[in-house]
Amino acid sequence: MKKAVLFDLDGTMWDASQSVADSFNEALEELGIERRITLDEMRGVMGKTMEDIAHIFFDSVDPKRAYDIMVYCTEYENKYILNHGGVLYDGLRELLESLRADGWLTACVSNCQSGYIEAFCGHYDLDRLFDDRECWGNTRKLKANNIKLVVKRNQIDFCVYVGDTMGDYESAMQAGVRFIHAAYGYGSVPAGTPAVNSLLEIPEQLSKMI
Repeated sequence: MKKAVLFDLDGTMWDASQSVADSFNEALEELGIERRITLDEMRGVMGKTMEDIAHIFFDSVDPKRAYDIMVYCTEYENKYILNHGGVLYDGLRELLESLRADGWLTACVSNCQSGYIEAFCGHYDLDRLFDDRECWGNTRKLKANNIKLVVKRNQIDFCVYVGDTMGDYESAMQAGVRFIHAAYGYGSVPAGTPAVNSLLEIPEQLSKMI
């Protein structure tokens, strides 16, 4: 049986909200735009797609202009993240190495823009610890579809998605995979959902599922 653990990124493997807010504000300053993004505002949109965030942050301008601003900000963000990183949650590297040693395929599926996962992996030298990755920016598909895509192309028989928000939970349900809630992250999910308070608790939850 081919088994896999798929991870959300923001709020699950790290907290990059401060770095992302800083990068957006530097980009906005370069564009001559007075709007500034607070840390709380950024945390409130983590996990949403570029289109959704553009609507939330720049709703006072024409939608196309708002999206163009988002493109500039996210391209700037990728370079910033590659150089500055974020706050990596304790035990991530050890967890990924342990899962792979136990025969699990590991992958990242996020609603982020193209290049964001690569910047995350590049800053922390994690490329070798992920067998696959997919995101909204590559496919323009929602997370449930991208989970299905990763499952199909890797011929996975048993899959668990680890995420921190209701959107992650709903995506896993729609994709027909099991779910573990990263309860230390940004959001909440229905009571009774398998949950962990740290990354290093994930193997114990997996053992109960399989």
